[in-house]
Amino acid sequence: MPDSLSQMLAPHLPFLRRYARALTGGQKSGDAYVRACLQAIVNEPSAIQRDIHPKVALYRLFHAIWSGTQVGGDAELDGISRQEATAQQRLAAMTPESRQALLLSVVEGFSDADTAAVMDVPVSEVQPLIAKAMAEIDRQTRTRVLIIEDEPMISMDLSGIVQELGHEVAAIARTRTEAVAAAGAEQPGLVLADIQLADGSSGIDAVKDILSGFSVPVIFITAFPQRLLTGERPEPTFLLTKPFDPRTVKAAISQALFFNSTASMAA
Repeated sequence: MPDSLSQMLAPHLPFLRRYARALTGGQKSGDAYVRACLQAIVNEPSAIQRDIHPKVALYRLFHAIWSGTQVGGDAELDGISRQEATAQQRLAAMTPESRQALLLSVVEGFSDADTAAVMDVPVSEVQPLIAKAMAEIDRQTRTRVLIIEDEPMISMDLSGIVQELGHEVAAIARTRTEAVAAAGAEQPGLVLADIQLADGSSGIDAVKDILSGFSVPVIFITAFPQRLLTGERPEPTFLLTKPFDPRTVKAAISQALFFNSTASMAA
């Protein structure tokens, strides 16, 4: 791959990896598709469209790989987790285009026009696809949510979002100790976790403690997502950026519950 092309695409790769994990349900399967996309560029640099924004061009090529290549059948995906296997079964029952439109528009922040360009569909189809995905996911998921957040206004916002989706707030915790205690007492079906907590403790450590006791889907929230998207250790499947758009939180909650995705942070 030419150096100029590498420099053009490099800033967008952490976010493509986040998208790929959310789309496929796990880090291993998502990264396999990203590698396939990058290999396609190495083999044929002209595969990247040069007359559109580099991020749109990269995601557009990834979409073509995802739509037309059975990477999941490769040996590198042998031994995927139970959550990923469950996710793949559920994905088979959902229209792929609706799920992709939801992730591209709401989680990745693409405009309707850019989402349409990535997916190669008319712009007029994007919003109906998003609505369809949300409805399909919400039919399958209802749960109680533990919110780990030390800022009262943010925890209130998250509580409202959770309730709007038809879920119940199990508890709100401001520290690692409170979070672990609440999780043990409430056994939530989903955790929303800030990374920096009130007493200087870590939301990452709180989640590790919680996951040592039982399996639960987790969504991390941070102002610096790139710090956790390095590829150097196991990473959370769902990672939101502060300040967040309520639509992004809603989409992530629906996706995390759909996949039943646990965080996979290194000890």
